Amino acid sequence: MTLIEGLYYIGYSFKKGHTLKHQKRLPCRVISIGNITFGGTGKTPATIAIAEEAKKRGFIPNILTRGYKGKQKGPCFVSKGDGPLLSEREAGDEPMLMADRLKGVPVIKGEKRYEAGIFAIQNLKSQISNFKSQMLFILDDGFQHWNLFRDKDILLIDGTNPFGNRKLLPLGPLREPLSAIGRADIIVITRTGKGSSLGSGINGLMNEIRDFNTKASVFFAEHLPSKFIKVSGDIFPLEWAKEKRFFGFSGIGNPASFEGSLLSAGVDLRGFKSYRDHYRYNSRDIENIIEGSKKSNANWIVTTEKDIMKLRVLNIPANLVALSIEFMVSGGFYNEVFNFRF
Repeated sequence: MTLIEGLYYIGYSFKKGHTLKHQKRLPCRVISIGNITFGGTGKTPATIAIAEEAKKRGFIPNILTRGYKGKQKGPCFVSKGDGPLLSEREAGDEPMLMADRLKGVPVIKGEKRYEAGIFAIQNLKSQISNFKSQMLFILDDGFQHWNLFRDKDILLIDGTNPFGNRKLLPLGPLREPLSAIGRADIIVITRTGKGSSLGSGINGLMNEIRDFNTKASVFFAEHLPSKFIKVSGDIFPLEWAKEKRFFGFSGIGNPASFEGSLLSAGVDLRGFKSYRDHYRYNSRDIENIIEGSKKSNANWIVTTEKDIMKLRVLNIPANLVALSIEFMVSGGFYNEVFNFRF
């Protein structure tokens, strides 16, 4: 461990120890979804999928999210289950996407997730006959949010690049040491479908996981392209992309994974531009993207659903679409997630 990593680790250890001493518990079940790396492992599609499955199983799911870069302060509803109540600038791009995609699932923004949970209970419990057993909180990006007790910790690991250079921030992508894998109750190795670079390395990754965690169930997941969506709400099947030429762009944690999704969807990708994660676009960026598509001889522009949440306030071209991604996981996963042993 280098000196810089050591300093980060000291700060990390102090914060973890302090917050665990003051950890609070909501009167309802809590499921956390997160990772130990900085960058995209596919948390948002996974959160959406788990919330939808929770509804099917009779729970009343509520998503608690930090709302990274959202300007609205304090606990607030991004959605009460019937569409966004805030703008993307107020809510943040990921909460906005969840509010847009999920019907009948409240999305609550709050940096302190315990307070956000209490806020949700106070506002919603009168509508629920037995809120303690029916209400379920899904803690988005919560693996490091030790302030709130959780009944299940789900850890996502990107199968295409599990741990990077295995160094802690700021020298590498690790938010925590690899030993933190031991906290997970359920582990999901994501992006392990057709075209994955993991291949024969799966045995090595499994061995490394088992070095730190012998009890957690391990599942495999894909993030599969499902359809194209315009800002207007128009939906096109994947087959629609045939014989069209595309220029792609994204501002997400793992742009290479989005490029891979486009190619797996059969997109003829003529050019691609990456922006930093959670990038906030302006009119000049749109002009540059349009210019890039023209230079690439593309007749359509494609981005992610998360990015398109931020583009709605801009004057975007009519030939821009988003590729929708669905989280598909190996059998038995949801039974394990919703098997509460108490």
